[in-house]
Amino acid sequence: MDHSNTDLAEVTFHHAPSGDETVKRIIKTTVILSVITLIELALGFGIYYMHKNPDYSHSLVLFIKGVIVILSLLKAFYIVGVFMHLGDEIRNLIMTIVVPLLLFVWFIAAFLWDGNSWRNLRNTHGKSIPQTEQHQVTPEAKKPGGVE
Repeated sequence: MDHSNTDLAEVTFHHAPSGDETVKRIIKTTVILSVITLIELALGFGIYYMHKNPDYSHSLVLFIKGVIVILSLLKAFYIVGVFMHLGDEIRNLIMTIVVPLLLFVWFIAAFLWDGNSWRNLRNTHGKSIPQTEQHQVTPEAKKPGGVE
């Protein structure tokens, strides 16, 4: 039986990219993460210099901080997709990981918001008595049976 190379073709699966593709992917990943990091740093320095001005806009600072958080999350998802190879997986596996993560982040945000709301309500509508108006208890009143 003659087994020449033309009769039986070998089936191979290339899991890893070739040398040139690997180098291109590493350069692309480095450039993307570097650009996002430089944008975050520029925004951070912008906030730093805005705080030196006494008339800075609080809403603009909050907006910039929100942009920094979004960029950081984008960078985190990209790192997970590339370095943990999650981007190469099927959609159901990705959703199995991403949906609980998003729910966890939402729980943290909801608990912080609710805690802050409770604190603000307690401080504005609470019946707390200032320290100067509190009733001073005499040592005799502390004895069992009350004042004699």
